[in-house]
Amino acid sequence: MKRVVVVGTTGSGKSTLASRIAQKCGMPFVELDALFWEPNWVHVEFDEFCERAERALAGETWTTAGNYSFARDILWGRADTLIFLDYPLRIVMWRLFKRTLRRLLTREVLWNGNRDSWRRQFFSRSSLFLYAYKTHERWREVVPLALEFEEYEHLQFLHFTHPKQTDEWFATINN
Repeated sequence: MKRVVVVGTTGSGKSTLASRIAQKCGMPFVELDALFWEPNWVHVEFDEFCERAERALAGETWTTAGNYSFARDILWGRADTLIFLDYPLRIVMWRLFKRTLRRLLTREVLWNGNRDSWRRQFFSRSSLFLYAYKTHERWREVVPLALEFEEYEHLQFLHFTHPKQTDEWFATINN
């Protein structure tokens, strides 16, 4: 396990798990959201993001997290391990709520100076809660289907349906 991509619904814990793996195994963690989001929540063009991702993932070892399907060939093509956090929607929503509340209360700076806002998360169409609700079932279909493509046969696939499974697996990692 040298190059790991963690995927799953927004709020499932992708970045948290990927950064924990990186820390335990002594690998860099590449924050894809930091490559995608510019100040004031403006996203870069897809081609620019792909170039940034290619540069960031050029090393021998790394972990990353994200569902950037337009860059799947780069992300999955270079990875050797794909971890799918496929948790029930109630768990995802609870985790997303706790994370959002923490970020709002602490005014945590995310990527490139961006911060969550009450309005953005609870009163707009760009709410991550709305996005998670709309896309939860889709990821359950998309990930297994995408793995059927020949270019992803090389991936070791780990599919976790509950955080306890993930924690048990994580405890077995030797750095």
